[in-house]
Amino acid sequence: MFETLAECPVCSGTSLSNYLICQDHSVSQEKFAIARCNSCSFLFTNPRPTSERLPGYYQSQDYISHQNKATNPVNLLYKFVRYFTLRSKVRLPARYQPVGELLDVGCGTGHFLKEAQRSGWSVTGVEPDPRARQLAETNIQNKVHPHPDDIKGEKYNIITLWHVLEHVSDLNAYLISLRNLLAKKGTIIVAVPNHNSLDATHYKEHWAAYDVPRHLYHFDQSTMQKLLAKHKFKIVDTLPMKLDAFYVSLLSEKYLGNGVKGYINSIINGLKSNSYAKKNNSEYSSLIFVIQRK
Repeated sequence: MFETLAECPVCSGTSLSNYLICQDHSVSQEKFAIARCNSCSFLFTNPRPTSERLPGYYQSQDYISHQNKATNPVNLLYKFVRYFTLRSKVRLPARYQPVGELLDVGCGTGHFLKEAQRSGWSVTGVEPDPRARQLAETNIQNKVHPHPDDIKGEKYNIITLWHVLEHVSDLNAYLISLRNLLAKKGTIIVAVPNHNSLDATHYKEHWAAYDVPRHLYHFDQSTMQKLLAKHKFKIVDTLPMKLDAFYVSLLSEKYLGNGVKGYINSIINGLKSNSYAKKNNSEYSSLIFVIQRK
């Protein structure tokens, strides 16, 4: 079953147009439309699978964040890069909050939570996928919840969403839930792909970070700011994820069927994307938004 949104999730505008048609290269091979709001320019997958059907689009051996196996060279690279990026991710919250209570939403198999725990944070996780949730609970020796609404009576100094916000079905309800879980002077850290990056422009409908239909929303700096303002949040810092340009380019080259040549192309295009972003408003392939209450 599929559902069609009649309104933009950011501004509630009803004037929508087709932006791109993209293929699901990971699971179904189906094609999905990405709509553009003509009022605020927000992009979102529309129509999209219902929340009941959506989990089926995550059932792939190649979906690395839900399991620990590396089934192909790209996933091996992902695990290698993850080893080095975890430490920088863990250091980031301490720049904005003293060590305390940390909630990681969409924690996958719990690798980030485990590193945060080692750094002194008291950690809690949210992960909807049952298999990943079980692995995360083993990793941190603590309960991991299926949804933020399952957490009662807790407040967190830091809430992290590493490439998660683009996946949630009810975007606005989710942000309300997170606001209710955030301590009064707490900080939310959100990482998402940026469709205004040079690699997105280069690969167009083959850009791997569109990842339809698992990615329901496709952000840029402007639409993220509008969405957060709607929920009385402000962006206090915007940071790059420079390695994502190479990883996303490599996946995009794989989708194009470029074989060994794709590895060379991905390095070249990753370098070009990061160079472009440095000169053009930090339009990196993925961005980290550091968010606090207004």
